[in-house]
Amino acid sequence: MKNQFFIWIVKLTAVVILLQTLFFKFSGASESVYIFQTLGIEPYGRIGSGVVELIASILILIPRTTLLGALLGLGTMLGAVFSHIFVLGIEIQNDGGTLFVLAAITLLCCLILVFREREKLFGLLQLKF
Repeated sequence: MKNQFFIWIVKLTAVVILLQTLFFKFSGASESVYIFQTLGIEPYGRIGSGVVELIASILILIPRTTLLGALLGLGTMLGAVFSHIFVLGIEIQNDGGTLFVLAAITLLCCLILVFREREKLFGLLQLKF
């Protein structure tokens, strides 16, 4: 029972962070536009990553597709963290590193979910759900 509670906390943490950032991506908030302009992929990268994060959030919440959603989230957050480290910097427009920390927390949550669902990886590769 404790393990299930922990896993739901991990799932909800990842999903809340992913969904919270969607507003900023889809509304064209100045920070989001700045990030994706700096990366050279504005507006398609901003909208595209938002769509992927929305899909990942939905999949994480469905027990049967948690692994797939966590893998999508993991890949997206790896891109975000690496972008911060190698291109953007940890701090974006004086945010105190908040966006980097949120990406790192989401990355960790998705990594925990992938590890927990690791026995399903082989089935996923065979496209058996």
